[in-house]
Amino acid sequence: MKIPTKITNKNLAFIGLGVMGAPMASHLVKAGHQLCVFNRTLTKATQWAAKHPGHSAATTPAKAVANAEVVFICVGNDDNLKEVITGEQGILKTLKPGSFIVDHTTASAAVAIEMAELCYQQKISFLDAPVSGGEQGAINGQLTIMVGGEEDAFQQIEPLIQVFAKAVTHMGATGAGQMTKMVNQICIGGLLQALAEGLNFADKAGLDQQKVMDVISLGAAGSWQMNNRHKTMIANEYEHGFAVDWMRKDLAICLNQARKINAQLPVTALVDQFYGEVQQLDGGRWDTSSLLRRLQAFKPNFE
Repeated sequence: MKIPTKITNKNLAFIGLGVMGAPMASHLVKAGHQLCVFNRTLTKATQWAAKHPGHSAATTPAKAVANAEVVFICVGNDDNLKEVITGEQGILKTLKPGSFIVDHTTASAAVAIEMAELCYQQKISFLDAPVSGGEQGAINGQLTIMVGGEEDAFQQIEPLIQVFAKAVTHMGATGAGQMTKMVNQICIGGLLQALAEGLNFADKAGLDQQKVMDVISLGAAGSWQMNNRHKTMIANEYEHGFAVDWMRKDLAICLNQARKINAQLPVTALVDQFYGEVQQLDGGRWDTSSLLRRLQAFKPNFE
């Protein structure tokens, strides 16, 4: 579905100013680009614009993209994505042929393909480009971004994405970015459960948890999650990253896709259940490392 087009003046729009989208949009401003933004809660958009003089907020997605050549999206889920693109006040009402949509939402591969096909009918390029790195990665401009879509479109858009990324990789056709993000979430879930079990075991065994982490993080057990989450887990602090509610949304996408392609995800399915138990502890807004708190609340009976 190749669309011959070329970016000229790089007027940009950004749709979705949550904990990820707001700092990503700010990095584009710092790089010298002109932005019009939209957020479902309008006050977030107007507050963002007030902090960035010379840039504007719109009351609908359609108005936000009216003069844009490139539109970035970072919303919550498949339904949110469909609404901002195809709704009564959606992007496709005003976005001009030859434009680009870069979707940073973590969504299903199916919705990425559906949106790409609708965009193609209007001669608009669509790239699915989910991100990894969390809120701090967005603030620091150090996100890892996996992209699906046409190679030519990716080549033109990559310099813009690099503004808030430490790594940007084209993974293949439409949907490949979302599929890669699924792999990312599958791996994170297993790593965090193992880390939670290890810390809980160390505590039950009477070991100094910090000393244990200091030693094993230098060996084969080391990981980003261990290096960046063990201290807050030991301190019983769970306000430092991606929320459990959002992780369960992502894992549901993974498990649904696994059924479609006949891939076994036994550990992921189990960890998803564990996150459900964290939600039952009123931990839906705790970060994903709160799997340790679930273990601490669980009273096993080995008799």
